[in-house]
Amino acid sequence: MIWLSENIEFPPYEFTTEDGIIALGGDLSENRLIFAYKNGIFPWFSEGEPIVWYCPFERMVLFPDDIKVSKSMRKIINKNQFTITENKAFKEVIYNCKNIDRSDGLGTWITDDMEQAYINLHNLGVAKSIEVWSGNELVGGLYGLEINNIFCGESMFSKISNASKLAFIHLAKNKKYKLIDCQIYNEHLASLGAREIKREYFLDILKA
Repeated sequence: MIWLSENIEFPPYEFTTEDGIIALGGDLSENRLIFAYKNGIFPWFSEGEPIVWYCPFERMVLFPDDIKVSKSMRKIINKNQFTITENKAFKEVIYNCKNIDRSDGLGTWITDDMEQAYINLHNLGVAKSIEVWSGNELVGGLYGLEINNIFCGESMFSKISNASKLAFIHLAKNKKYKLIDCQIYNEHLASLGAREIKREYFLDILKA
């Protein structure tokens, strides 16, 4: 396993392990994170662990034209019960992604350092959020990075049923991205039209 130095660089892709790990260590500086995402690499680790950098062989993605909107979701959208905004409450979105209770246990990987790192990227205009409101209450949302006309999704949350779906559908239908990167396989996102593609194909689109 290759440990990163202070230099902002990553090993060649062929060094990736079977688990999709390409390197360990380094930092969460804005420059390193942006460089990583531009090369299809993202951090994923738990509190107390070294930073683990991934570049999996299979990449879960959504091509926006493939978004699946069920009849029940169309009814919810048409009722106009919720207000959807962009980049109005980034800190609140990432806070909820980090702290909301999840039956699958996901979300706990957002450490304090990770949270601050993405807030820093948001302040630079690189990290973006979609918010779903019921009146004045934030009930769902998602966040990620905008890289080369691709949205690199990081996490989403719902306080009520379907709120994160609304954010994801809005992202696919309204933001003109070539691709939404969902990183690794997830049944929930698969039901919305996301699928796995080969890493090489993903990198070709990312770097085009």
